[in-house]
Amino acid sequence: MKKLLLICFIFSVGLISAQTFQRVEVDGKIIVEGNDVEGITVYNTSSNKGVVTNENGEFKIEVALNDFIEFRALQYQNFDLQVTQAIIDSKRMRVFLIEEINKLDEILVLTKGLSGDLSTDVETVKTFNPKLDALYFGIKRSDEYDFSDDYRSAIQNEAMHSQSQTMVNGLNIVNVVDQLLLPLFRSEVKDKEAYGIPEVPVTSIKYYFGSEFIQDSFDIPEHRVEEFIRFVEDDKDFDYSLLKYGKELEFLEVLYQKSKEFLNPKSDKN
Repeated sequence: MKKLLLICFIFSVGLISAQTFQRVEVDGKIIVEGNDVEGITVYNTSSNKGVVTNENGEFKIEVALNDFIEFRALQYQNFDLQVTQAIIDSKRMRVFLIEEINKLDEILVLTKGLSGDLSTDVETVKTFNPKLDALYFGIKRSDEYDFSDDYRSAIQNEAMHSQSQTMVNGLNIVNVVDQLLLPLFRSEVKDKEAYGIPEVPVTSIKYYFGSEFIQDSFDIPEHRVEEFIRFVEDDKDFDYSLLKYGKELEFLEVLYQKSKEFLNPKSDKN
């Protein structure tokens, strides 16, 4: 009887362990300006297995809950993330690596697009600064990424897992709009003086990243991004004050609503 109980116990532990560490394949992509995205190492330190990105910066890797994933390349700042349940559920990852002269690399990580509920999007945004430098992570959905307690530079969100280093005031979603969208939309305004829109330095326009963000967040086809920007700004009811600092969340909400109109013009007319 004791032997039977021992066998049952061992079997149960093995079953629980197998369920805990069952890994799923995640589709990922690293996005940078230029073509230098091939051969970046993506390594799962928990499973001791890694992959490298292809010529398009794409990769597939198997992950489990709480796995640590390392991204390593000679030409870019190294960074790490820890997998939580949400990234397993979404099975998708986008990494925007932004390089600027005289400035440390910035990294923006997304999974799925905006939900359409701006209060939800803001509450579920995370930002991290694991190297105490200009690394920047913006997450659209709750609990998609965690960092261990070794990374104590960000603000603690008590509502999330105890190891999460997060922000709850929406600051990083604001930064996403400020860095990627506002310069792009401001540059397309024809009469900037009339609307009080400042001139946009060419160096501050990250068209590639802004375009990718619009595609990823609002499902706008790549070849229609500029058309979408004109569609938004040509609306006679468009409030140009949304292109000023301080109204980033309202601007995102307008973009979300306009994207639905843009992609479904017939349903909008009915």
